[in-house]
Amino acid sequence: MFNKYNIIVVGGGHAGCEAAAAAANMGSSVLLITMNMATIAQMSCNPAMGGVAKGQIVREIDAMGGYSGIIADKTTIQFRMLNRSKGPAMWSPRTQNDRMRFAEEWRLQLESMPNVDIWQDTVKEIRVYNGKACGVVTSLGLTIDSDAVILTNGTFLNGTIHIGEKRLGGGRTAEKAATGLTEQLVSLGFESGRMKTGTPPRVDGRSLDYTRMEEQWGDEDRGRFSFTDVELPTEQRCCWITYTNEAVHETLKEGFEKSPMFTGRIKGLGPRYCPSIEDKINRFAERDRHQIFVEPEGWKTVEIYVNGFSTSLPEDVQHKALRLIPGFEKAKMFRPGYAIEYDYFPPMQLDLTLETHRVKHLFFAGQINGTTGYEEAASQGFIAGVNAHQRINDLHELILKRSESYIGVLIDDLVTKGTEEPYRMFTSRAEHRLLLRQDNADVRLTPIAHQLGLVSDERLDLVKQKAAAADHIVEYLRKQSVGLDEMNPILAELQSSPITQKNKLFTILTRPQVNIYDLAKADTTLAQLIARSDKDIVEQAEIKVKYESYFEKEIEIVNKMKRMEDHEINPYFDYSTLVSLSKEAREKLIKVKPRTIGQASRISGVSPSDISVLMVHLS
Repeated sequence: MFNKYNIIVVGGGHAGCEAAAAAANMGSSVLLITMNMATIAQMSCNPAMGGVAKGQIVREIDAMGGYSGIIADKTTIQFRMLNRSKGPAMWSPRTQNDRMRFAEEWRLQLESMPNVDIWQDTVKEIRVYNGKACGVVTSLGLTIDSDAVILTNGTFLNGTIHIGEKRLGGGRTAEKAATGLTEQLVSLGFESGRMKTGTPPRVDGRSLDYTRMEEQWGDEDRGRFSFTDVELPTEQRCCWITYTNEAVHETLKEGFEKSPMFTGRIKGLGPRYCPSIEDKINRFAERDRHQIFVEPEGWKTVEIYVNGFSTSLPEDVQHKALRLIPGFEKAKMFRPGYAIEYDYFPPMQLDLTLETHRVKHLFFAGQINGTTGYEEAASQGFIAGVNAHQRINDLHELILKRSESYIGVLIDDLVTKGTEEPYRMFTSRAEHRLLLRQDNADVRLTPIAHQLGLVSDERLDLVKQKAAAADHIVEYLRKQSVGLDEMNPILAELQSSPITQKNKLFTILTRPQVNIYDLAKADTTLAQLIARSDKDIVEQAEIKVKYESYFEKEIEIVNKMKRMEDHEINPYFDYSTLVSLSKEAREKLIKVKPRTIGQASRISGVSPSDISVLMVHLS
């Protein structure tokens, strides 16, 4: 029935979709196997993309030719640039999305790709021959051959749903769990664990009183994720903010004795930075209220996502407590919140390419690696798709450095340090975040993607033109001076101290009170330059000026670290022969199999003295 495929992708979530698309765009024949074609790229939790650090990841995926940013833009119902009051390293784009349209657009995208086939079924087993993945066996008893397999199973591996004292087998509400794969992988020597995540109840928006809530509109001067000219919706929808109160908390506490979290029925660790409402009440007992974001699920549906009210308490307790929140007095629930436990595989069993150590040509991406979030999953799927194609064609793998991208930070953290709780990306995890801004993701990564054949010559040319245009503005600012008569009235308006002699525009722009548009009022040539340039180009030029000294320091640090990152280690190196290493270091190095001295230095338990021993031996 099936011919042999180059790559089989198991799972049709965000990781699976990006993996299938990336491998297909590089020329591989791909079979995407999903349990339900109606839920391809389903937004299982909140109907949103991006946010702090996550928005940077979406932009990086787009810069390399992925589709998450394009599809998020097409289905946006509200756009906001978060952290605008902070420095540009913290600016993070976020969209509220139409849940149904998002899934539809991803499916249509995959269906338009001639190298992608889709099959609705459940994978029960990975076929392994001579230590190499070579296909799958499905629940229908079909054997399908391939050169590589990518597992992107999300929360479906032995998934268990918890609502109060009720336990249901499932990977998502109303969808069955996937069984058999965990057991087979464990029999092959893989280590597995359990994690937990959760979701809030969904309510009927017609039953809410929005006059009792705070309005939250999107940015007037709206942005986008994609660096391409994807057409954006012309309008935006409002979201709202309300708060819990002591009455809500007391009502929720009534159900604690039936909470699967507090009674020990849930064993897996949940996400630290996205706790359930009962966990918030328990951990932050001193707070008398918690913020609730009231988010529409789409343009036409009345379904509302109650962000901040994730819970696994009994449904009657959920409903009773909801109705005590301002604006929710007459709320009708469509479906209750729930917690879900699922199997994952600690990611220290992977190479930086996301290929497993134990079985060659087998790749893991997404929540199977212990991450949480669509964006983290999608980026791993993209990298796994690229590297699966490269691997089966004996081509050089794609490994992004920590100094190059948030994706590089994410994968290095997972593979080098592992995780015992759902991993979520934050700007604080990236030591070079000033260089890894959302505005320059295309400048950083599109040239790399072009070398792999993932983006066209035309798109690379546009990136080069953008960088050159920003540099042109910076050079003008560096060379051009402005006089007292032109500049001081403007500085007085900005409550910035006057200049006492002619100054370079560049120097004045380094003042925190002054922006590039203020300078344009004093220099007509600059005003014309700005008028001819896209907003993104002007913004990038201004950032380059204001943070030039910081960039220089960051680049200096990166260059110092580069020596260690470029010092490669043979993946088959036998650390057990190095008796000068500490016992813990030998054990950790054997387990992780670091690719470079830099990666080895970040492994917990490997000391600076161990690194010195390793460097002397390798030299």
